[in-house]
Amino acid sequence: MSTGSTLTMPGADVASQILLAMRNMGVAPIPRNYNLFYEAFIGSNPALSKELLRFGSTVTQEELDELGARFFNQGHSRIIENVHERLHLELEALLTVLKQEQSSLEKYNRVLDETRERISVKSATSTSIVSAAISILAEATGNKISQGETRSKDLNRHAEEMQQVRLELDEYKRIANTDSLTRLSNRRAFDEKLAGVYDTSIGLHLSSLVLLDVDNFKRINDTYGHPVGDKILASVASVIRKSVRGELFVARTGGEEFAIIAEKMNADEVREMCERIRVALEKTPFRNSKTGIDYGQITISIGYAIATQAQNPVDLYTNSDVALYNAKSSGRNRTILFEEGMQKNYTGKGWLIYRT
Repeated sequence: MSTGSTLTMPGADVASQILLAMRNMGVAPIPRNYNLFYEAFIGSNPALSKELLRFGSTVTQEELDELGARFFNQGHSRIIENVHERLHLELEALLTVLKQEQSSLEKYNRVLDETRERISVKSATSTSIVSAAISILAEATGNKISQGETRSKDLNRHAEEMQQVRLELDEYKRIANTDSLTRLSNRRAFDEKLAGVYDTSIGLHLSSLVLLDVDNFKRINDTYGHPVGDKILASVASVIRKSVRGELFVARTGGEEFAIIAEKMNADEVREMCERIRVALEKTPFRNSKTGIDYGQITISIGYAIATQAQNPVDLYTNSDVALYNAKSSGRNRTILFEEGMQKNYTGKGWLIYRT
């Protein structure tokens, strides 16, 4: 890290240098930390640079999070996404330049090699004619061929390093979009995915949003404690994931609620999928293998809506939530498709009563 009042570095190698600086300080390579170091290193936030310098070579995650809250008090997840996109653009640009330069050097080497081969096969009578050309090439190029090969290898190595940085960034984004308990996508990833449902009107009749909520989960937590509750949620997530097609988007959107964005499936196929999940969970035993404690039957209520039943992602979520509310209020452990007229029984505050 620099010892000046701000931290700056060449933009072309910003990603790899940020990684190195974070490793040297023992900072966890997670997206929110990338955000802080990126803004500090490009010099766009001198105050933040000074704060990071003040910590020297030791800084705790709590201190970094406090900085993040202080300097970026709005839309933090969006900031992380923007930083990730900026770094990706820089890496793409750098890799393009490196590949072009490498291709140019390789072509230059081939031309020199071909020229050398053609000169070497000239007849004896043309020796005097080409001798000057040989001398000029030798003097002009010298070790250019070997130097070019070395340079090409260096560029290739550098491109591979940048590619590795990009892969690491992809991995960090995957981690940032993954729920640590269930290994499903998290609410942030769900919001992004849902926002894209209406990017095109094509196929909306084959797109649905399914909301699933574990029944009476508060009783489970109150009776057996949160550690047991967490294990049950992880098991529920596993049942859901195994009951749907591998390419479908499945997320834990908060607490005991899950969501599926079903694409290329008609309403009947979605209902069949929902019932498959519900029945599979209903039949799954939940007991502690060590103590033998049986936690009883775990059930789930499901509500879903077709994308054509709404005008935008917000309305689609509301419709699915209304259907889920009706599934809860009509006895739980059932699947309900949204229909017009269901809204009259739906109230935001009332929903809190059933989300237990």
